[in-house]
Amino acid sequence: MGGKVSLIIFLMLLVSCSAVKRKQFAPCKNLVLFFHDIIYNGNNAGNATSAIVGAPEGGNLTKLASMFHFGNIVVFDDPITLDNNLHSKAVGRAQGFYIYDTKNTYTSWLGFTFVLNSTEHQGTITFAGADPIMQKTRDISVTGGTGDFFMHRGIATIMTDAFEGEVYFRLHVDIKFYECW
Repeated sequence: MGGKVSLIIFLMLLVSCSAVKRKQFAPCKNLVLFFHDIIYNGNNAGNATSAIVGAPEGGNLTKLASMFHFGNIVVFDDPITLDNNLHSKAVGRAQGFYIYDTKNTYTSWLGFTFVLNSTEHQGTITFAGADPIMQKTRDISVTGGTGDFFMHRGIATIMTDAFEGEVYFRLHVDIKFYECW
């Protein structure tokens, strides 16, 4: 009899625990920015904001490798704008690298920092994560920041907003901070 009562109490506790809703977290700060990447192709040195610095053996540093660009490493120093116009006033720079790391689809690994220096925002935001490029939206981690973004953490949803061949692309970055100091 005592075993049945214990089992009933255990099942009631289990049901009550599973019925508890998890707290929905709301972002403490949200920011939407665009960054524009123009890869050096041998003919655009004056406009290029990124360059291939590593390529598969025998690779060309002015042309991305075939086979989903696997093995290419690109560094960048791209302008950041508040809208999707490349010629808008820059509010900072996106500085970092991406590595094409998959042989069977377009995927890269990103590590970069937004260095913001405008009247509205001062400081840095650091990002890291996988970028499955063929997906419409991708989430990468916001791992920290400085200045106005000191110790901020969260998620950045990135979307390819535009691209022109393999020379230019623009990313729409929707940053949601869940830890703000």
